[in-house]
Amino acid sequence: MQRQKAGRYEVWVSGGEEIRAFIPEPLPPSPPLAFDGTLQQSLEKATLALGRLDGIGTLLPDPALFIYAYVRKEAVLSSQIEGTQSSLSDLLVFELDDAPGAPVNDVVEVSNYVAALEHGLERLRGDFPLSNRLIREIHGVLLASGRGSVLHPGEFRTSQNWIGGRRPGTAVYVPPPPTEVANCMGALERFLHAREDGLPVLVRAGLAHVQFESIHPFLDGNGRVGRLLITFLLCQAGVLKDPLLYLSLYFKQNRSDYYTLLNEVRRTGDWEDWLDFFLDGVRQTAEGAFATSQRLSQLFSADRERIQQTGRRAGSALRVHERLMSRPIQSIGDAAESAALTFPTTAAAMNLLVSLGIAREITGGRSNRLFAYDAYLSILSEGTEPL
Repeated sequence: MQRQKAGRYEVWVSGGEEIRAFIPEPLPPSPPLAFDGTLQQSLEKATLALGRLDGIGTLLPDPALFIYAYVRKEAVLSSQIEGTQSSLSDLLVFELDDAPGAPVNDVVEVSNYVAALEHGLERLRGDFPLSNRLIREIHGVLLASGRGSVLHPGEFRTSQNWIGGRRPGTAVYVPPPPTEVANCMGALERFLHAREDGLPVLVRAGLAHVQFESIHPFLDGNGRVGRLLITFLLCQAGVLKDPLLYLSLYFKQNRSDYYTLLNEVRRTGDWEDWLDFFLDGVRQTAEGAFATSQRLSQLFSADRERIQQTGRRAGSALRVHERLMSRPIQSIGDAAESAALTFPTTAAAMNLLVSLGIAREITGGRSNRLFAYDAYLSILSEGTEPL
């Protein structure tokens, strides 16, 4: 549905050129959303897929193993959209305080994303509301170090930003002037907490994401925070018990449609087309995550069976395999400590896993060797190839 007004433009002059900054109308849209047959079906399919994903604990022996790695896959994808070139393996090695050959600046930014996500979830689990204060906290963690650390982490901007082009006058999109940011974000916060409008949580998340991106309240990191906002909303509402839904891969694979639909919302107020796209992304992403969990469950089971067939050596090898399930890149020392085994026993067990093709040494045989659970990493890394 096209609406006459999705926002207004404020025209002002800066540096001798005229600039048109967009100020979005507060949510929810007016007139109300039209839940016709197509949009309603999209909502129902997305809700069903999300429900199946939330039951992932019935598939995996320890869902926390999957969540650990899946969160890091999302960190890589979301950061790639902003131009980083790190891989999932780069991040996992970096977290072991050893990143040979990895682009350190990029890995730091991806690691910050993980920290920001974990900070937000911890606050929400402590019953802290999803609010502008929390959004600023998350942004502060996200930009705590790395290239964005000089761009006022944790603070709403006090200067004009823009998207595309070398200056606001030639930009593809100019968000609200800095004088309007506090008002716009205050209205968004009220919408996040509203319940009287009767909107389903998934719809609220889709609307809030666009609104946040339109406001662009920070000088850097808006895209990453805006994508995190979706997951935080779903977790706060109890739709997901664990942080398992991330749309970065869907947005990456459909980025042309993504940007076109964002602009259409601003230009014509067509929220329905955007929501149809968003909800289809939720469905596809939830189904993909569920299928990934099934593949990992089958992989773990098949590999355990192969290990068990090795006889008396199987006991320690199974314990080391369990540590690789927890963190798919490990050193002998880390695996020994977490598995409560001696270093020689762990080394022998890891060598057995290597001989079975389950683990692979990735550091060229030097000291402080690292071993990767290749099949696990291969499944998780699908779609994370740099743009």
